[in-house]
Amino acid sequence: MLKFTPLLLAVLYALAMYRFSAWRTARELDARSTELADPRLKALTDRMAKALDLPRIRVHIYEIDPVNGLAAPDGRIFITRGFFRKYQNGEVSADEMSSVIAHELGHVALGHSRRRMIDFSGQNALRTALAMILSRFIPGIGPWIAGMLTSLLAARLSRSDEYEADAYAAALLTKAGIGVEPQKSLFRKLEDLTQSRAGAVPAWLLSHPKTTERIAALEALEARWDTAPEI
Repeated sequence: MLKFTPLLLAVLYALAMYRFSAWRTARELDARSTELADPRLKALTDRMAKALDLPRIRVHIYEIDPVNGLAAPDGRIFITRGFFRKYQNGEVSADEMSSVIAHELGHVALGHSRRRMIDFSGQNALRTALAMILSRFIPGIGPWIAGMLTSLLAARLSRSDEYEADAYAAALLTKAGIGVEPQKSLFRKLEDLTQSRAGAVPAWLLSHPKTTERIAALEALEARWDTAPEI
């Protein structure tokens, strides 16, 4: 029984972390966000809502400076104040901002936002269990190896989610008559907008694919659509 104790503790830890993370995330977003009210963006989200057969799409402004879009586990869509400021300053167009909203809708529709919360808890549990086990055989560096392995797993899962959300957004933007070009043009700006220093980090540890690879994936998707036989 004792040999299973680390795994049992890890499972209990994962459950506790999931509940605590969900509660903390919801509380933080409630306290630091307001509903977006911008006529140009509302016109575009209304077009996407019509394409999805929804009455409306609600978007919230999350009052933090980093440039980002977020999909909460409860299905709400958030644009950070820093990102919205780029839009207000003319660095990002309304169409490009709508592509961010479409991408986050993809995370919600595909179950990524809720799954990521579970993944986060599970990764912490896996890291804890591996550290306990490896420390017995490799004292000192066992926890470091456990952290590296779980980080690699998390990065792989996250990059896959991003490609899927990109494809969902491309289909939605096309159906709404906005098109895929705003999505690609935003990706070309992304590194400057976020002041990214990701080039210093190995690509296999990044949570998002490289922007050039995301653009290439979208262009390949468009090519398939162009050559697909009409039904």
